Amino acid sequence: MSEFNYNRNYSVAGYSDTETAVAERTLMRSVFLWMCGALAVTGLTAYYVATNFAIQELIFGSRVVFYGLLIAELALVFGLSAAINKISSMTATLLFLLYSVLNGATLSSIFLIYSVDSIATTFFVTAGTFGVMALYGAVTKQDLSKLGNILVMALIGVIIATVVNLFLKNGLLDMVVSGIGVLVFVGLTAYDTQKIKLMLADAEAGETTEKIALLGALSLYLDFVNLFLHLLRFMGGRK
Repeated sequence: MSEFNYNRNYSVAGYSDTETAVAERTLMRSVFLWMCGALAVTGLTAYYVATNFAIQELIFGSRVVFYGLLIAELALVFGLSAAINKISSMTATLLFLLYSVLNGATLSSIFLIYSVDSIATTFFVTAGTFGVMALYGAVTKQDLSKLGNILVMALIGVIIATVVNLFLKNGLLDMVVSGIGVLVFVGLTAYDTQKIKLMLADAEAGETTEKIALLGALSLYLDFVNLFLHLLRFMGGRK
């Protein structure tokens, strides 16, 4: 793959050339802080729901409620992505946090299926893998855009296969799809990190960069959660 020209003469708008590197690091740090904050909200919500029988009954005892939450999550993700330029940073932040809470409520089911030890082990493996790939995406001079296109197509295939297997209930197909899913989200972590870094470098300072950072945090949050869930299929010890 071709290399970026990292010697090109650009700077983050609002900063001098000598301040660009520091500004980029600050913005990328903001992305990862938002991502980690959202993961913390999701994790705490999931644990709270898993330890509250009444809320469990409300969510998992009714298909209407459960699928309603899933639809609400999808609507929030697509709505936030589509309306990011039309809404304020505060509104975007609140929507991101709301999504984190809803996702935590539905993901609480993993505490009912897998042991806490295996969930913790899988989380740390996911964090280590994610960290390595995010670092690679941030520092590599290789253009990952072509790889990103392939990964997006593979992701569509994973989604289709997952939906089909909901009806087939084939254990082998489930393992194959999960294995491919791990590879896809490992690659997407590096790709999305590089894409976010370049978008922030070319953005205007101020609210625009705040929104891009928030949207970037959402992308990496989704990469992390999906990588974790696919790894859990292999590493999770069922109760």
